[in-house]
Amino acid sequence: MSNKVDALFAPFKNKGLSLDNRVVMAPMTREFSPGGVPTSDVAEYYRRRAEGGTGLIITEGTTINDPVATMSARIPQFHGDAALAGWEQTVKAVHSAGGKIMPQLWHVGMARVAQKAPFPELPSVGPSGLFKPGKQGAEPMTQAQIETVINGFATAAADAQRIGFDGIEIHGAHGYLIDQFFWEGTNQRTDEWGGSMANRSRLAIEIIKAIRAATSPDFPIVLRYSQWKQQDYTARLAETPQLLEEFLAPLSDAGVDIFHCSQRRYWENEFEGSDLNLAGWTKKLTGKPTISVGSVGLNEDFFSAFAGQGSNTRSIDDLIERMDKGEFDLIAVGRALLQDPNWTNKIRNGKLEELEQYSGEALTTLV
Repeated sequence: MSNKVDALFAPFKNKGLSLDNRVVMAPMTREFSPGGVPTSDVAEYYRRRAEGGTGLIITEGTTINDPVATMSARIPQFHGDAALAGWEQTVKAVHSAGGKIMPQLWHVGMARVAQKAPFPELPSVGPSGLFKPGKQGAEPMTQAQIETVINGFATAAADAQRIGFDGIEIHGAHGYLIDQFFWEGTNQRTDEWGGSMANRSRLAIEIIKAIRAATSPDFPIVLRYSQWKQQDYTARLAETPQLLEEFLAPLSDAGVDIFHCSQRRYWENEFEGSDLNLAGWTKKLTGKPTISVGSVGLNEDFFSAFAGQGSNTRSIDDLIERMDKGEFDLIAVGRALLQDPNWTNKIRNGKLEELEQYSGEALTTLV
């Protein structure tokens, strides 16, 4: 192994999680689970990334037990005997290859288009029934609906620990349900679930507390969050480091062990006057380990991938430099690992000439 990439291949430990290296497979929606049940093909897909050297796999988003949590019958669920049996086989497959794995627990909220989703007769749910400012799609969530969501996340986390996962990630980013509560643009409530930043974070805090109570103390909780939203790429939850600290501190205190800080390009600085990216600021402000992410090894950000576009490879020298400095602890890799299950081992062994350019066709298969 080249000394140059040592920072990527140092071991990492947090609570009950021990990793051989700092490379994480980023969660990427695939829709290869008919009826919401992950198949043996899904298990093999993740096993190949573990076999290829990836330290931690975070699965595609998998939905909690709420009939309106999903937007497609082909997105895997994280409830019901059949789906959980499929996930248990996935865990065994990844562990057999020496990897570690967490599910990303998900509720899509108002991003669900009811007519295209299971149970089309049911309206989608969100804090104020808004997909984006001015786009009303449903009535505001009731207290009972909010409690269903909190319980759904807690039950899913308990099931994850029971069937052998190594931790869980809560999807609190990208304009889905939890982020719809975080963001003033979609949360216009005037009760205890809206208004101030503390109130807008209350759903996430209650979910974190419920998961902590439903799992053992050494079972890691990861929270993924983002400034940007699918509804507005320029949106920001916090315009300054001070506001970011105000946002993060209650989440950290509630029981988040690791923050997964999503940005479109990891090399972009978060605030003027500082070289730190979002994960760097989050680690500085909370003292908790962080995962950075955003177009690792690629020139184009992932929005081009949704349009079926490819991307040329990009040097990771600046990534190594940031990790050498301890700016963040782990790095999540998305499309580069989607294209090439052996990306991690190729980086470890200095086989950069063998790295594959990302092709949009990779989204159409489960290889």
